[in-house]
Amino acid sequence: MDAVSYTAQWMAAARAQESEREDPLFVDPLARDLAAPTGFELIERYVGGGVLPFISIRTRFLDDAIQEIVAGSGIQQVVLIAAGMDTRAFRLDWPDGTELYEVDHGPLITEKRRRLDALGAEPRTDRREVSADLTQEWLPSLEAAGFDRNRPTLWVAEGLTFFLTEEQAGGLLQLLASASAPGSHLAFDLLGRAMLRSPFSKRFLDHLAADGTPWVFGTDEPEEFLTANGWKTTDLREPGQPGAGEGRWPYEVQPRGRRGANRLWLIRAEVVTD
Repeated sequence: MDAVSYTAQWMAAARAQESEREDPLFVDPLARDLAAPTGFELIERYVGGGVLPFISIRTRFLDDAIQEIVAGSGIQQVVLIAAGMDTRAFRLDWPDGTELYEVDHGPLITEKRRRLDALGAEPRTDRREVSADLTQEWLPSLEAAGFDRNRPTLWVAEGLTFFLTEEQAGGLLQLLASASAPGSHLAFDLLGRAMLRSPFSKRFLDHLAADGTPWVFGTDEPEEFLTANGWKTTDLREPGQPGAGEGRWPYEVQPRGRRGANRLWLIRAEVVTD
């Protein structure tokens, strides 16, 4: 698997550590097995910048977003973009009839399937694997797996936009909007611009760059970024706020008007339709 795919093992290792706490924000019983062979090594390498508590808080925020949006909207089509070693198909409760599409590189999907089969893991909903190169045109592969752009969709992009340029991140949102029927939703995260140059995160970011997976894009105006690319923000939070890890974020939440603050955005949005 390429360098970007190894970050999936890092994420799994972080979820395993959270799951083994006495007060976990969530429990992922498959994460430890999916983190091998490099996930825990990368946790030791990628220290600093509040990254571990953020991964845990983000996971719980998106868990809640997925379940609340699906239950409240009746959406039965959910797409995890760059799904990595995500196990929500196996650990969340899903309404009957939900189709869950996991999109990622073919080698990663193959390896993940091998490990899940060895563990005897059974999904709790109709889980569909989609092998696709996200740097190329990938919607046809999604549609070949049964995706219907005429039905409302919940798109989930966890920890993806950090690795894209601003143009690529905007293009991704525009692509999702173009394939979204009215009533479609998006749940994802964005990086604040200051995090890319902060001494607070420098060591961590230097290691990411050295490993070929640099963080590239951040914005201090997330609502405007979404609006420019076809989406309306319906919920915006930062780690440490109510509903986003309150009591678990080890840093003070900065006032929104304070310029230059290190920020990580957790977002729900709805597609804009004419």
